[in-house]
Amino acid sequence: MPSSIPTPCRAFGCPNTTTNHYCLQHVHLKRDVRRRCRNDKQRPNAYRRGYDRQWSKARRLFLMDNPLCIRCAELGLIVEATVVDHIEPHRGDRMKFWNRDNWQSLCKRCHDKKTAREKNDDWY
Repeated sequence: MPSSIPTPCRAFGCPNTTTNHYCLQHVHLKRDVRRRCRNDKQRPNAYRRGYDRQWSKARRLFLMDNPLCIRCAELGLIVEATVVDHIEPHRGDRMKFWNRDNWQSLCKRCHDKKTAREKNDDWY
């Protein structure tokens, strides 16, 4: 039986090809993806994590007062903020969750980048 045709490794920016999803250098990523999926299934839903009607109101008011993404503004860009981010993750701590000094306005793109960076820091 002929072997599979090599395809690019799924790791971002990896130039290697493989007959699996990841090259030998990045095979550990597949294991990490499975672990993250399993952990997400065990994670409480947004409402149970505190993102309820009271949060929606506070979020809306904060975005009215802080309408621009602060990360984009640092780069000289004017982008509307759509997310109220906790600067330091609250991890269920209600005091950190409601501390307005721990909030910042971000666009979705900047928030997704920050969240991905935080998740990567947690795994290593």
